[in-house]
Amino acid sequence: MAGDRGRVVFALSPSGILTPPIMYNLPSLPCYLNGEFTALKDAKISVMDRGFIFGDGVYEVVPVYGGGLFRFAQHMARLDRSLAELRRANPLTHSQRREIATKLIADYATPTGTAAQNTDQLIYIQVTRGVALREHVMLEGLTPTVFVMANAMKPVPPQVRAQGAACVTADDFRWEKAHIKSTSLLGAVFARQISFDAGALETVMFRHGLLSEAAASNVWVVKNGTVIGSPKDNLVLEGIRYGLIEEICRAEGLGFELRRIKRDEVFGADELLLSSATKEVLAITRLDGKPVGAGMPGPVYARLYAGYQQAKIAQSK
Repeated sequence: MAGDRGRVVFALSPSGILTPPIMYNLPSLPCYLNGEFTALKDAKISVMDRGFIFGDGVYEVVPVYGGGLFRFAQHMARLDRSLAELRRANPLTHSQRREIATKLIADYATPTGTAAQNTDQLIYIQVTRGVALREHVMLEGLTPTVFVMANAMKPVPPQVRAQGAACVTADDFRWEKAHIKSTSLLGAVFARQISFDAGALETVMFRHGLLSEAAASNVWVVKNGTVIGSPKDNLVLEGIRYGLIEEICRAEGLGFELRRIKRDEVFGADELLLSSATKEVLAITRLDGKPVGAGMPGPVYARLYAGYQQAKIAQSK
């Protein structure tokens, strides 16, 4: 519908007749698009943008605690690695990206009457190859489309934090370039829907009997006081928490190891953990309906979560 700025959903009535569209209006969140700051509901791109046509783009999600960008340098380094896989350089300098994000943090806080330093947010950054007629080849000379958005941080509910998360397992049916944080996320959508349909929080995936990752999280096995994760390779996205969890483990005197993890090791773990920008570190206490360890968040999780909170405080100072 021309002029409408929301999403349009058509539905069939019980008689099979197409009913009028339901409009989901976008909120007036602050965003940046190709050199201009605007409201999310007013931002527009070409229908021939390769991010729209092919999912030919990459992105990052940066947590903001107390108005401060958390591990921003690490997130931007990963964005640059993803862009390098697309054979593109980042069109913005590191300082330009930080300036844009800082302005959006302030713009998001202003309408609420809250000082930016008293808000927790998420900054979403996306870069696509740009606009061109449809062609599978990586076309040269295009102007990248750069989109940045501020949004609310949605923390893990206190009950889930206290009791731990229920997860299910599935085969990892996605492509073998998981190290690229690509906007082509249909595989992740399918994977997350598996757990959603089962009433679970996440889908823990295995490739040829070996642990890879979850739909939108990294997965950690705790055994005999050692935190074990999948190797940094093309089969997993190296979460920014990889480095942070290793730092906390070293500080806490916990073992830390990256290696291939068999399925029976996952089900025999003392503790299982998820990590992501939004979940931080979260205990898995049920997997495929079976309790993990004692069936409650364990002591290693407690130490990692406490260390994570200290890292947030230290960076916000």
